Amino acid sequence: MLRFATLASGSRGNASLVESGDTLLMLDCGLPCREIEQRLAAVGRSGDDVAALLVTHEHTDHLRGVGAFARRYGTRIFATYGTARALLALPGSEGLDIEAVSTHRGFSIGAIGVEPFPVPHDAHEPCQFVFAAGGRRLGVLTDAGHATAHIRERLAGCDALAIECNHDVESLVRGSYPPFVKARVGSAYGHMSNAQAAELVASLADGRLQWVVAMHVSERNNSHALVLDALEPVLDRRATRLAIAEQDAPSAWIEVV
Repeated sequence: MLRFATLASGSRGNASLVESGDTLLMLDCGLPCREIEQRLAAVGRSGDDVAALLVTHEHTDHLRGVGAFARRYGTRIFATYGTARALLALPGSEGLDIEAVSTHRGFSIGAIGVEPFPVPHDAHEPCQFVFAAGGRRLGVLTDAGHATAHIRERLAGCDALAIECNHDVESLVRGSYPPFVKARVGSAYGHMSNAQAAELVASLADGRLQWVVAMHVSERNNSHALVLDALEPVLDRRATRLAIAEQDAPSAWIEVV
């Protein structure tokens, strides 16, 4: 069985867990170490349980706690070559031992297969992942400006999808962000909108899709109601359950069976 939980999801910090058997992976660590520990405890886990930490890219909301967490628990860190270089250039990251991965070659950590893939985002070699265990596949896609043909290919056949629903386009246009921030968020290398996420999910939905989890939902340019309005029409609610990840609280464990 494959399990998934979010510890935090949004512009103020991101961290998620993927588990199968006795293997627990953390995807990003964008909160201070102490807060990560508290949220791990809330879902019945501890820092000692984490076998490896995978970093998608070097933006602060995804790696704020990486150095402190890895040093405290001796956790292995995996990132692309570009992300590793950018991470090691940041203050406080000196001396971290990062295992570089290719976005075109999968590997395994314990019981979980890990398949990185490249994404269009304004960072140094950002990536996202498909996780596989027990014949089930979980695809994660956040911090991407649009869904490329390669992304669609890599996410096809997943049993669960954790997909960025960052903003509602009209809310972003009308919102209070400065023009340059609006342009960055809405660009092809920024963040996916509700409409983009819905179109992608619709193209991937099939009889095996058990879960869709809306991720990285903007607190200023989106709402749960708008996310639901976008995603619910493209899902077969008899087969697929929908959840929305929170910024300030961990989720319950989602089981992909």
